[in-house]
Amino acid sequence: MQSHRLQRLLTGTMLSLIWALFFLGESTIAFGLLAFVIAMIFAWAIFDFCPSLWFFAKVLKEENTKACS
Repeated sequence: MQSHRLQRLLTGTMLSLIWALFFLGESTIAFGLLAFVIAMIFAWAIFDFCPSLWFFAKVLKEENTKACS
């Protein structure tokens, strides 16, 4: 379950970074990162596979963790 927490923290951190980049006027970089986050969420919804959860489960050696829940 630690991989799920880590993935949610990563998503929140990415969205906070995007928000800060918009505030600082770096809208091109922010739009690129936002498009990436949106694409990953759509991939998770359509294919029921989240690459970051898969990676974190492997790194943290969680055995009974499905890639997405």
